[in-house]
Amino acid sequence: MDSALSSPPSPGDPAGASAAGGSIYLEDKPQTLVKLLVAGPFGVGKTTFIRSLSETAPLHTEEVMTQTGALVDDLAGVRDKTTTTVAIDFGRLTLPGDLVLYMFGTPGQRRFRPLWQDIARGALGALVLADTRRLADSFEVMDMIEEAGLRYAVAVNSFPDSPSHHPDTLRDHLDLHPDTPLVVCDARSRDQSADALIALVGHVLEVLDQQQQDDSTPGRRHGHQQPQETA
Repeated sequence: MDSALSSPPSPGDPAGASAAGGSIYLEDKPQTLVKLLVAGPFGVGKTTFIRSLSETAPLHTEEVMTQTGALVDDLAGVRDKTTTTVAIDFGRLTLPGDLVLYMFGTPGQRRFRPLWQDIARGALGALVLADTRRLADSFEVMDMIEEAGLRYAVAVNSFPDSPSHHPDTLRDHLDLHPDTPLVVCDARSRDQSADALIALVGHVLEVLDQQQQDDSTPGRRHGHQQPQETA
């Protein structure tokens, strides 16, 4: 087997080698491997997002939609969509600093929730893609992510016919916590998609750093004070 490795990504190329010409192998040196979810409702652009970023040929499990599926999948706003993910999308992205991100795209339909729960195990965080034409569709996905205890960021995917809103307006409509990052991107753009994923990674690392500080503080454990002993 050919053991040639791709060269490490330069600071100006956070995604490393391209999917077309990059190696499938990781560098033979210590690296931090991180599992992240790319989540969102049906037809929001998760497959496109991972395809635009992955430095290896991405894995897709898409099937052609049928008339039967039209009975359960709301096509409002995505009338031109002809395929749907039935298991996962998977891609890999290497960032400077020996940080390797494994991206798992999850199906957005409710009937795939048991599969979503399995895929979410071991994930460090999630990027939720949203569409301004149907923002309410993102609520169920965010609820599942919060129930799983995952930190997340929101990336509003810009479609040609989607209305444009100020980020503060979007944040209010999505009822986001002030610390939750929100960015607007075009999932077809490698650079914009990378910026969205970096916003998520930065948010997750900040939370982990704070948790480590809390755990190392005397008298505190997991952010709560230990009970005092009584005589």
